[in-house]
Amino acid sequence: MSTTPAVTPQRIMQFAWGYVPPMVLESAIHHRVFDVLDEGPKTLTETAAATGASERGLRAVMNVLVGLGFLDREGEKYKLTPESEAFLVSTKPSFQGGLLRHTSGHLIPRWLRLNEIVSTGKPGAAVNQEGDGSAFFQGFVMDIFPMSYPSATVLAQSLALEKRERPIKVLDLAAGSGVWGIALAQSAKNVSVTAVDWSGVLPATRSSVQRFGLAERFSFVAGDLNNADFGSGYDVATLGHILHSEGEARSRQLLRKTFAALASGGTIAIAEFLVDNDRKGPVGSLMFAANMLVNTDEGDTFSFEEISAWLAEAGFVDMRLLEAPGPSPLVLATKP
Repeated sequence: MSTTPAVTPQRIMQFAWGYVPPMVLESAIHHRVFDVLDEGPKTLTETAAATGASERGLRAVMNVLVGLGFLDREGEKYKLTPESEAFLVSTKPSFQGGLLRHTSGHLIPRWLRLNEIVSTGKPGAAVNQEGDGSAFFQGFVMDIFPMSYPSATVLAQSLALEKRERPIKVLDLAAGSGVWGIALAQSAKNVSVTAVDWSGVLPATRSSVQRFGLAERFSFVAGDLNNADFGSGYDVATLGHILHSEGEARSRQLLRKTFAALASGGTIAIAEFLVDNDRKGPVGSLMFAANMLVNTDEGDTFSFEEISAWLAEAGFVDMRLLEAPGPSPLVLATKP
C-alpha cells in the first residue's frame, strides 16, 4: 500500500491569495487598528468609533487578522496578540510595520510589471540610482530603522568599542537612517561616525541622529558610493543592506574602496539577505532577490561564500559570521 501523500492544489490556491495578508496588515496599520486596541480590547463598533473607519470594512479586515493570528477575539471584543502588541503598535520603538506602509503605494505597483521585467531583465525604475532612489529612500529609511537596530546593537556588543581607550572612527556607508552608526555611537563615547549617502537622503540621516542626541559625534558626506570621498583611517566600516542593490560588479568595487578607507586592523561589517551557496534557500532571501530584479538594474542576493571571495579579493582576512537578529547573520572581516 502506497504511503505517498496525495498531491493537492491547496498550496497553489493559498498562494493565489498571497497578496491579501500584507494588504490587510497595511490597512489595519493605516486605520490605527493596532494602536487603538493597544488601549484595551474593543468591539467592532468601538473600534470603528475610535478609528473613523467603517464597521463593514473593519469587520472584514479584523476577521482576517484573527484568522492570521494577529488579533484575537473573545465574544464581541477584539484584542491584540502578543506578536501584534510587540511589533505592530506604531507608537512603540519595536514597531515593524513601517515596511508594510509601503505595500500598496510603492512595492506592489512595481511588482505588477514583473512579467515585463522578467522578459527584459530591466526594471521600470531603479531605486539604487540617485535620481529615482533619493525621494523614495528619504521617506523609507526611518520606516525600516527598527528592522536593523537590534542587529546593530549586537554588532556594537561584539566590537566592544568602549574598551578601546583611543578615539574610534566609524564609516557608515549608505547610512540611510544612520541606524548602524547610531548603535555604535551609543555603545561607546569614544566613537565618532562619518555617514555617507545621497544628498537627498542625508536630511533624514541628520534628523535621525539629532533625535538620538548624537549630532556632535557625526559628520556627513554627500555623494554616490562610487564617487564620494570616504576618507581614511577608520576602525569600523558598516555596509547595512547595500550590496544587494549594487549587484556583483559594483559591490566588489565598493569592498575594495572600503578596504582602502579602513586602518590596519579595521573591521568591515556587512548586513545582507544571505542565500545558501546552492541558492535553494532561505526562501525569504530568494524572494528578496526577485525584489531586486523588480527594483534595481543589477541587484541580487548573495551567499556568504560569494561575499567572502569578494572580501578576500579586496584584501580582507578572517571572514566570519556574527549571529544577529534579522534576516541573516552579519558578515565580518578584518583588514590586516
